[in-house]
Amino acid sequence: MDLTQRSESFAVDDTSWLGSRHGVGSCRSVTLDTSAFTPSLHYPDGFFKSGLALGRITASGLYGPYGGTTDEVQTLTVGGSGLTSFTITWNGQTTSSLVAAATAAQVQAALEALSNIGVGDVTVTGSAGGPWTVTFGGALADTNVAAMTTTPTGGTGVVNVATTTAGGADGSADGTEVFAGFLMFRVAAPASTSTDVVGAMLEHGRVVNAKLPIPVDAAGRADAAGRIIFEL
Repeated sequence: MDLTQRSESFAVDDTSWLGSRHGVGSCRSVTLDTSAFTPSLHYPDGFFKSGLALGRITASGLYGPYGGTTDEVQTLTVGGSGLTSFTITWNGQTTSSLVAAATAAQVQAALEALSNIGVGDVTVTGSAGGPWTVTFGGALADTNVAAMTTTPTGGTGVVNVATTTAGGADGSADGTEVFAGFLMFRVAAPASTSTDVVGAMLEHGRVVNAKLPIPVDAAGRADAAGRIIFEL
């Protein structure tokens, strides 16, 4: 009989999001509803990554990606004629003057220069001259923020502001808007989205939020009700 000691190495997923091993034994088996996940976002390499935030789908009892809450989105649209420049005011602070043909990068820089908006708190997209889409994130994520106002200069030009997505609302309404826990181990995705897979969900332990594959917002941390300890 060959009693030679042998060892074998297995490929493992990145678990640097685990702040400590305390509580990692408090996992339970859950079934993932594969059809609820987006392949390019949640399993681009054919695996659901460990550290994926999960929510429980009320109707089926299966688990899908945590829905979280929405970020505020406001749009700025030029109207009238003869506009030469404008300023944007938000929560009592006013930007420097912007030319009518300002780029999205210039609008973003002007907003981030305000004392109450930090770098990374807004993302502006759009063409030069607008319309511009302003998405609030960073410290202002998941929050129903105040509407921007504008002061135009030149002709009858105006810059209209509209809130297209109110911040702080539930990102879903099927139960996954409530944070349930994290996928503990990497799970191979099935070939068909109609096939469910079984994984283990971490319910207790210490987690480094910044290292999770999909960050969990402030509402998610609150929904955890003390089950997960975050190191930010």
